[in-house]
Amino acid sequence: MISANNVTLRIGKKALFEDVNIKFTEGNCYGLIGANGAGKSTFLKILSGQLEPTKGDIVITPGQRLSFLQQDHFKYNDYAALDAVIMGNARLYEIMKEKDAIYAKEDFTEEDGIRASELEAEFAGMDGWNAESDAAMLLNGLGIDTELHYKLLADLDGSQKVKVLLAQALFGNPDILLLDEPTNHLDLDAIAWLEEFLINFDNTVIVVSHDRYFLNKVCTHTADIDYAKIQLYAGNYDFWYESSQLLQKQMREANKKKEEKIKELQEFISRFSANASKSKQATSRKRALEKIELEEIKPSSRKYPYIDFRPSREIGNEVLTVENLSKTIDGVKVLDNVSFILNHDDKVAFVGGNELAITTLLRILAGEIEPDEGTYKWGVTTSQAYFPKDSTKEFERPETIVDWLMPFSPEKDVTYVRGFLGRMLFAGEDGVKKVNILSGGEKVRCLLSKMMIQATNVLLFDDPTNHLDMESITALNNALIKFPGVILFTSHDHQFVQTTANRIIEIFPNGSILDKITTYDEYLESDEMARKRTIFSMDGKEEDN
Repeated sequence: MISANNVTLRIGKKALFEDVNIKFTEGNCYGLIGANGAGKSTFLKILSGQLEPTKGDIVITPGQRLSFLQQDHFKYNDYAALDAVIMGNARLYEIMKEKDAIYAKEDFTEEDGIRASELEAEFAGMDGWNAESDAAMLLNGLGIDTELHYKLLADLDGSQKVKVLLAQALFGNPDILLLDEPTNHLDLDAIAWLEEFLINFDNTVIVVSHDRYFLNKVCTHTADIDYAKIQLYAGNYDFWYESSQLLQKQMREANKKKEEKIKELQEFISRFSANASKSKQATSRKRALEKIELEEIKPSSRKYPYIDFRPSREIGNEVLTVENLSKTIDGVKVLDNVSFILNHDDKVAFVGGNELAITTLLRILAGEIEPDEGTYKWGVTTSQAYFPKDSTKEFERPETIVDWLMPFSPEKDVTYVRGFLGRMLFAGEDGVKKVNILSGGEKVRCLLSKMMIQATNVLLFDDPTNHLDMESITALNNALIKFPGVILFTSHDHQFVQTTANRIIEIFPNGSILDKITTYDEYLESDEMARKRTIFSMDGKEEDN
């Protein structure tokens, strides 16, 4: 068990948390939610001891081990992946290293023997003999192949490092597990594996995530941060949303009844206070009036942007024809003779663990890079707007947000441009912020403003939900559902994919594709069987299993 007792954290004059009291108990998974800036990650740092509160304390049941997902992706660069995972249990790793050092001695003494015996006993009590196999199982479950287990983290790519650090947090059955955005940079297979792991995990989990489907799948409770307080709800994210909305509705209705009663009493008092025969009744109603208190209903601190993609031209029947596209990156063929034709009502989700291939295909279709072989042709009625996975180059120049957006606007009018920024929660002086100092979430909102103002009938998105809060993800999701044009996208958000896509294209490690007209959930059910039936080897051949 872990609890926060009267925890307050002040940053300058602002209280991020004020006298927070909350208890997290064994066997439950808590989703920690709140608007961007509410303090979700900060609260996890307080719980893990990385940050001291201004007031109050954190209490952990004596003897329990706490583990958290590391956010520094370079901290373990000098360690092999398997060692980095085992380091999730610091004491076990210390024992292993001390044992190795003792047994490596040439002049092994009696004292060394006694110490080694003590370490062996402690090692066995911590199930140390299974440490390497347990760590390997975690890595394999998250999609890190066995040949990578002994490679240094410095030699792994970004998504592989994230998986190793996640395996590190999960290792050794910790009593308390803190996870800050664990699904970021994970492919959909790894997310599905993590969901099952947490569902079957018997200890305490506290998780921050912007993935609504993930929270609904794994959470037994929801802890909502709003106005420097944390309110605990029994149930997952959807249950929290329905409960919080119902509570607000009930409070409004209760206040409405009280207001009607107040009005009724005031009218009686006003009418009969000067009437001697009614004076006692008027006095009684005055006392009743004084006892009526309206509930204080605070509006949520959450803010939803207004996202609405409106094409300036209706799309025709000829949208896109892709024929035999191939592309090699750093000696690896990531796309191999890819062919497909888009229809005018297609909303295509590209899925699979081959993220480089998906990004490469979207960059080719956006005109950023050329294929090695093959062709693609957009229909004459189409116009495209592109959301890149890496937008660094878009924001290198130190210009204001308004100046950055102006070249993409059909109307060169500051008020018109500011209107689009206002929809994306850039109010007032925000428009003069320099784009090269924006946060990740602000940059995403700028890119969405750009895509709205371009008014195209084809939208290409490469993982747009990263860096967005739950409210922005919901707004973008709803906008794409009602968008009348064509969408090509990839996302790690299950609900986002399920509710948006009507066609799924999976790109396999060998660069080939599987193309289905289906929803994402239906695809997963059928694909589960397809994966058991077929092995896609790296040489492009299919073998029956």
